[in-house]
Amino acid sequence: MFFHSKELQYHAKPEAADPVFAKQVQELIGGQFGEMSVAMQYLFQGWGTRGNEKYKDLLMDTGTQELGHIEMLATLVARLLEGAPVYEQEKAAKDPIVGAIMGGMNPQHAIVHGLGASPKDSNGVPWNAGYIVASGNLLADFRANVNAESQGRLQVARLYSMTDDRGVKDMFSFLIARDTMHQNQWLAAIAEMEAKEGVIVPSTVPPEWEASEFSHVYYPNADSTASQLDFLKNPAPDGHPFTVGETKPAGGVPVLKPAPPEAHNTLPGENE
Repeated sequence: MFFHSKELQYHAKPEAADPVFAKQVQELIGGQFGEMSVAMQYLFQGWGTRGNEKYKDLLMDTGTQELGHIEMLATLVARLLEGAPVYEQEKAAKDPIVGAIMGGMNPQHAIVHGLGASPKDSNGVPWNAGYIVASGNLLADFRANVNAESQGRLQVARLYSMTDDRGVKDMFSFLIARDTMHQNQWLAAIAEMEAKEGVIVPSTVPPEWEASEFSHVYYPNADSTASQLDFLKNPAPDGHPFTVGETKPAGGVPVLKPAPPEAHNTLPGENE
């Protein structure tokens, strides 16, 4: 169960309206690596966690924080849209500056959402639950979490450099810092699990399932250079040495049987 507090986690007070930037901020809400994605990813991972209560608590606590980040960003978008000249159609037609401002904003902010944020990305594409990863394997999922936080921090940093608004930068500084914390906590949890389970996911695969003669062989391209293969000099993270294999086909030319008449395919050639 969740309890809502009226106070935001951090300030969301831009200095001035900027409907164009409000459109860009939508990426941090409903984009593939936005706050909706990480919130739902962590919560569904947590709800599905079995027998690892400390990791479940970590996921639920962090997912709840991310819900707060969505609220902060939605508030920021709403305030960036306050006072925007979106309804002055005749003036916009006469004033090229106002027209340019309106031309760069998300029209749905005015038409559909009444100067509020939406669960969509910066192009107006609705958020998709297919963005999230929740496999039930915590080591695999936590690695996905590191990627999500890395991409999220990258996008906030890019948007930070695209604005001169000190209020926006102040809030983005907070989000950048939290992404640093979240990357660190997932990496720390990964290191703890790797020490117990090893680095390859899943660790429960019986040895006889794996064709181990291919497990640590790198197959280079014909134009690969020696410097490209430098990383192979050290053992693999799982402790086994890397080897370089000969790049050659291991299977024959595939020949498929003719399709049944019901498929209505082209008839096979005489020599086939």
